[in-house]
Amino acid sequence: MAARPLVRAFLWGMASALGLPPVHLLPVLLFSVPAFIRLIGAAKSWKQVALTGWLFGFGLGLAGLYWITEPILTELATFWWLVPFAAPLLAAAVAFYSIIPALAARAVKPGFGRLLVFAGAWSAANLVQQFAFSGFPWNLWGTDWAIPGTVGDVLIQPAALMGVQGMTLLTVLLAGLPMFGRRGLAALLAVLLVWAGYGWHRLQTPVAGTNVTLALVQPDFPVPGSYDRAALLARWQKLLAMSQAGLNNGATAVVWPEAASPWLLDSDAVARQELAAVTGTAPVLAGSLRRVSATDFRNSLVVTDGPLPAVAIYDKWKLVPFGEYTPKWIPLKIIPDMLGGGFTPGPGPKTLHIPGLPPVGPLICYEAIFSGQIVDERDRPAWLVNVTDDAWFGDSAGPRQHFADARLRAVEEGLPLARDANSGITAMFNAFGHVVAYLPLKSQGVLVTSLPGKLPPPLFARIGLAIPAMLAFVAMVSGVLISALA
Repeated sequence: MAARPLVRAFLWGMASALGLPPVHLLPVLLFSVPAFIRLIGAAKSWKQVALTGWLFGFGLGLAGLYWITEPILTELATFWWLVPFAAPLLAAAVAFYSIIPALAARAVKPGFGRLLVFAGAWSAANLVQQFAFSGFPWNLWGTDWAIPGTVGDVLIQPAALMGVQGMTLLTVLLAGLPMFGRRGLAALLAVLLVWAGYGWHRLQTPVAGTNVTLALVQPDFPVPGSYDRAALLARWQKLLAMSQAGLNNGATAVVWPEAASPWLLDSDAVARQELAAVTGTAPVLAGSLRRVSATDFRNSLVVTDGPLPAVAIYDKWKLVPFGEYTPKWIPLKIIPDMLGGGFTPGPGPKTLHIPGLPPVGPLICYEAIFSGQIVDERDRPAWLVNVTDDAWFGDSAGPRQHFADARLRAVEEGLPLARDANSGITAMFNAFGHVVAYLPLKSQGVLVTSLPGKLPPPLFARIGLAIPAMLAFVAMVSGVLISALA
């Protein structure tokens, strides 16, 4: 009997993952969040409160991160032993963040004050999750609102004010309101109406266009792929042909996905000459590995506009743990042998100034999930480009969750975002996060699309993560005061 509340906490955590992309079943939070808060209140000891919080987070993580096993399957001969452990271990680690709101909520009396404290602490825990142990801000409930189509366009606009972290706080708060009967439901409806009204109003803001047309190349290369000479040459010829097709269809610049080039473009003059023979002086923003020294390899975006040396280079600075490097505190080496000691991170966000293009802020793969950390504010870009290779995650929720995150970055920064993925989803977002054009997952093609214009920096772009941090603090302090006065 004593175990039943703990089992329920785990099951409610799993159920809450249904709100995440690509399912977007947000009403499930109206049941799972109140159930979680009631289980916290009914716990017999502080130890049980912590265990309840961890089990809820473990259920959420296990259901929301199941797809993390997919890249291991591509290296099955080497990492077969990780298959049954990868998703549970990651979910177990991330679940510790859910203990924070559980303990905070239990520290105050039941009622609206407890809900405020819980919502603020949940958001604060998400902020800690973004920075602790190199950061992993995935499966934030604020992404639940990135529903495909017009409904999602309307509902994600508050990200311009408070970012996805602030939207998560508001989501938790709204999800807990049904605990307070008719008045809670009335308040929920009123807030949703204001939320939607703001979103609709913001979408009416006029935005000027640009004279830039991009060709986003989606080659759908298999992963990890073959590294023999014939396979690399075939890959190269395919990229050249697809780039030429994009330029023939009116593009003024070409984008290749993460690590698409089989050659090290920044140091391979022959490759640049062959590329220039096809693309001329049109800028090519190419995902390419880069060798700085015998022990220093980078995951980079190399920009060429002819056979001469690269006109701009960006090195990925947020590396994927266990995929691109192994944290020093792990005694085992859990990265593919081809990477040796792993990649070296770049210095941080950077704006590239490329002849013929507006200033651009690059994001490579995983970097697109780091809200408030993607732009060099000292040299603000006019657009963002996100190159990635989600083929590692197959036809799962992973690429779709990554897509939703990129969409929210466009809203937060008020900048158009070109997303080029090896196997999809490739897309152009305007500064409102609206999908202007896209290529679906697991397909091959060249997306030729105009680059939309930018908006003035919205509130979140100007102030950043201080906004959700302040909202979390205010919610917790208000909750404590309300509870003390009750």
